[in-house]
Amino acid sequence: MTEDNTVKGPASYFPAIEKKYAKPIGHWLTLLADLRDQKHMEMVAFLKTQHNMGHGHANALVAHFRALNGS
Repeated sequence: MTEDNTVKGPASYFPAIEKKYAKPIGHWLTLLADLRDQKHMEMVAFLKTQHNMGHGHANALVAHFRALNGS
């Protein structure tokens, strides 16, 4: 039996996000914590408009944040 150690889901974007935007994932999660009462797509729009993040990266961060925080 072999283990598949490949990262899946939103976290699979994290290396590319850190490389492209030069900030650790924790930075983005902290920003999202201030927006926790907003809807998913409102949070995505914030990352896209205020931080020039691409949709896929923004969506991955928000999905991960919401999964961690049960929302």
